[in-house]
Amino acid sequence: MLITTAWIIIVLLFAVGMAGAVYPVLPGALAIYAAYFVYGWMIGFESFGFWFWLIQTTIVVVLMIADYAVSALGVKKFGGTRASVIGSTIGLLIGPFVIPVAGLIAGPFLGAVAGELIAGMDMRQALRAGVGALVGFFSGFVVKFALQLLMIILFIIWVVKY
Repeated sequence: MLITTAWIIIVLLFAVGMAGAVYPVLPGALAIYAAYFVYGWMIGFESFGFWFWLIQTTIVVVLMIADYAVSALGVKKFGGTRASVIGSTIGLLIGPFVIPVAGLIAGPFLGAVAGELIAGMDMRQALRAGVGALVGFFSGFVVKFALQLLMIILFIIWVVKY
């Protein structure tokens, strides 16, 4: 019974983690990382060693840095300023609540456009920054999804191996 409960919690944490690749308000990689501790506390830490923790922690750190950097890079690559980076971040956090599902795309775009317009840029530049925010969001999603999936696959390999 304890093992079944542990696996249910682990799978739920993995699902929350993968959903976090899309919804920034969810913990993402940290939920996946937490699943390792659930496994350890409820089943045992024997499967994990130095290399497991080093690899997984490195991936989490890379994800945290890349999460912001990839989005900001997309905006900056399209000529956006700090105002559009801030605007797209606010739009990404608020968008899904204001416009469910579509807000994931509209939020960063509109936030970047609004940020540029507030900063005094013209509409053309603001729209370019909005496109950059979308490119950054989708690029960030791909990176987060791939690395978080890698975290789960490595966990499964480590657990099955022992």
